[in-house]
Amino acid sequence: MSKELTSRAEDYSQWYNDLVIKGGLADYSAVRGCMVIKPYGFALWENMRDQLDRMFKETGHVNAYFPLFVPKSLFEAEEKNAEGFAKECAVVTHYRLKGDPEKKGKLMVDPEAKLEEELVIRPTSEAIIWNTYKDWIQSYRDLPLLINQWANVVRWEMRTRLFLRTAEFLWQEGHTAHATKEEAIEETVKMLNVYAEFVETYMALPVIKGVKTANERFAGAEDTYCIEALMQDGKALQAGTSHFLGQNFAKAFEVQFLNKENKQEYVWATSWGVSTRLIGALIMAHSDDQGLIIPPRIAPQQVVIVPIYKGDESKPAIDAKANGIMTALKAKGIRVKYDNSDTSRPGWKFAQYELQGVPVRIAMGLRDMENNVVEVARRDTKEKSSVSMDGLADHISNLLEEIQDTIYQRALAFRNENIRPANSWNEFIQLLDEKAGFVSAHWDGTPETEEKIKELTKATIRCIPLDNKQEEGVCVLSGKPSTQRVLFARAY
Repeated sequence: MSKELTSRAEDYSQWYNDLVIKGGLADYSAVRGCMVIKPYGFALWENMRDQLDRMFKETGHVNAYFPLFVPKSLFEAEEKNAEGFAKECAVVTHYRLKGDPEKKGKLMVDPEAKLEEELVIRPTSEAIIWNTYKDWIQSYRDLPLLINQWANVVRWEMRTRLFLRTAEFLWQEGHTAHATKEEAIEETVKMLNVYAEFVETYMALPVIKGVKTANERFAGAEDTYCIEALMQDGKALQAGTSHFLGQNFAKAFEVQFLNKENKQEYVWATSWGVSTRLIGALIMAHSDDQGLIIPPRIAPQQVVIVPIYKGDESKPAIDAKANGIMTALKAKGIRVKYDNSDTSRPGWKFAQYELQGVPVRIAMGLRDMENNVVEVARRDTKEKSSVSMDGLADHISNLLEEIQDTIYQRALAFRNENIRPANSWNEFIQLLDEKAGFVSAHWDGTPETEEKIKELTKATIRCIPLDNKQEEGVCVLSGKPSTQRVLFARAY
């Protein structure tokens, strides 16, 4: 085990922090609760963002950008949404600083520069967007309006953790308007399925699609759909949400349209989003005590080539062969790096790329060239093999797909092994204390029981699965009748 990292068994939380910092993904910043996303971490986010963006556009959505600042009166217009985010809001009250006459070189807020109306720094953009949609939507011909924005938001978190919960983070937020309730619900489910496809197909992370309870719903939504994933420590993580907003925001901002019968109607709305929190999910679901394990489809570098030589006389020949391999790999669309720097030994490079989770490492020296082979090491299983240079690009291409599938199947087996039923309160408590992951248990459907369970165990209802089967039972806490099991877990 690498001495660089705390082990998962020793301290899972510290292991995660070590991995984010030492894996070169992010760093702490001078702003409390905020992070600096480093180039390697941002390259990972770019790959995730670009693939999601393609998927959004394939489903008819277009990108736009809306202001960072939301006038307080607009923010207050939809009461449930405003109340839900009020405790997390940062507010701008002044627009200018001036020199402090008592402290040379210091600045103070200029009391004469107080804003006429305070501005909320967006924790989410429904308010500013729906105020804009009021001018954009007049007729049924303007619908549906399918818009997404890539942006940053600020939620003033008191307890922060890199990627998982920071005061400022990056995300996308889709905001759509529709002529009918049915069309809006169809959109909500469609985008949930886009998220699930992305997380499973590209992040190699199995998810459970479900709907949130009323207690866990997005503030201002009629229904919140979600994808839930399981981390290696048995805690759940909400990986994405899609909200059916009904007509709540349309009524709050007077967004109406003239229908085909020439009558005024309020539009129906959705919103949906995922964030850089997905990077945290990726780390905790796949990585090990040696470092990151990144699925090939979103890895910043899919392959790294490390030359092994003694003396500069052999380097040109190895460089030439390595450049030929790179050209062949790039022709197949593979992201590859040739690390021929002379500042570190090959052994150090091997450990560094293992730490950073590069899926495939190719090592090559003069003797390998003479034998027309290279050493290929895969990050997920740590297996090494001697592979012929003939047809190497095809071999690597197939290997990357195999690694992608292996990572997914490993995570799926772990998830499935850690969904356990509880039929009594004692069994429920025992499973949670064993860090069992998802506990499938009957619940009487009341928010009071849900809140009591959370208070007693710190476990929440993660979701009511969309494919849930109906079965008669009794609530694990209250003993009252229940028609289905729901998934409980302690969560990030």
